[in-house]
Amino acid sequence: MIYNIRKDHSRFRQIVKGKIKEDLKKYVTHGEMIVRKGKDRVTVPMPQIDIPRFRFGSKQQGGVGQGQGKPGDPVGQGDPQEGEEGEGQAGNQGAEHGLEVDLTLQELAEILGDTLELPRIEPRGSKTLRSRSERYSGIAHEGPKSLRHFRRTFKEALKRQISSGTYDPENPIIVPVKADTRFRAPRSDIRHENSAVIVYMMDVSGSMGDEQKEIVRTEAFWIDTWLRSQYKGIETRYIIHDATAKEVDEQTFFRTRESGGTLISSAYRLCQKIIDTDYAPSEWNIYPFHFSDGDNWSGEDTRLCMEILTGSLLPKVNAFCYGQVESRYGSGQFYKDLVEKFGSQHESVLLSKIENKDGILQSIKDFLGKGK
Repeated sequence: MIYNIRKDHSRFRQIVKGKIKEDLKKYVTHGEMIVRKGKDRVTVPMPQIDIPRFRFGSKQQGGVGQGQGKPGDPVGQGDPQEGEEGEGQAGNQGAEHGLEVDLTLQELAEILGDTLELPRIEPRGSKTLRSRSERYSGIAHEGPKSLRHFRRTFKEALKRQISSGTYDPENPIIVPVKADTRFRAPRSDIRHENSAVIVYMMDVSGSMGDEQKEIVRTEAFWIDTWLRSQYKGIETRYIIHDATAKEVDEQTFFRTRESGGTLISSAYRLCQKIIDTDYAPSEWNIYPFHFSDGDNWSGEDTRLCMEILTGSLLPKVNAFCYGQVESRYGSGQFYKDLVEKFGSQHESVLLSKIENKDGILQSIKDFLGKGK
């Protein structure tokens, strides 16, 4: 019975994943549909899933196959007569509701990876962190009574009695002595675990409106979901900028809006400082993501941005990702400047244009599709 329940539950999970995969674009473009639930789980709404079955009609209903019918009798309920629409008493039955299904972020990442055919990420070089875990998988001759290993103790007693000839198969009594006692002992397990940091940067000047910020918020959720499935540990830092840049928390990142000008180099300088201070490239996989509508204050500041990218950021990061969110007030010039400097197919500079919410999935593939 338990086996059948587990088999049915597994089948149900597969059906749920299939439904989500089928409608993934809907879930991505409507970012508010998926609700974060705790650290590693999300709640996903979906239509009610019914098992197909036959339903019997009313016994009093006429028609073919239901008693004596007359030529011209309708099959089934028939169309309402003129003037009958809207008539009838109020019902007391609830409407049909959809399901809310809990998924792990790992399962959601698998659905995203399968849909977009994302390759697994290969960490750069030796960017790993050592972690030590103590597991009681060893055996010792001494230890506290609370760690006594009864099976190994009786095994040692049996071996001793057989070797000394005192074991009687007809009367198998095993009496351990102190020398037979064995204890569970800790064994150090040192693993090298890949860890990564994501540095999100966003232009919050007046030309970046609520619609653009919602696109960034939704895309960041899915980028986080995928990268967390590829690395053991993820840290996230947030930078907002207009003419100046500052580091903020996640809530402030998505809600702040300024009215000043734009100096993109201020964000790149702060990103460089964060990396140099806290994330040695020999130990961390580093992913800076910058979202903007493409406006910069001057060509001189754009030249400075290229110098920071070439001299400081690109040698230290796995990939630098720039997403240009279309805005009626933005010129989009910075995207053109990046293409002119690095080309559209640079190994470490990944570029994407996001016209609206429908472009989020393609943008995610632009950034993550190379397995960087």
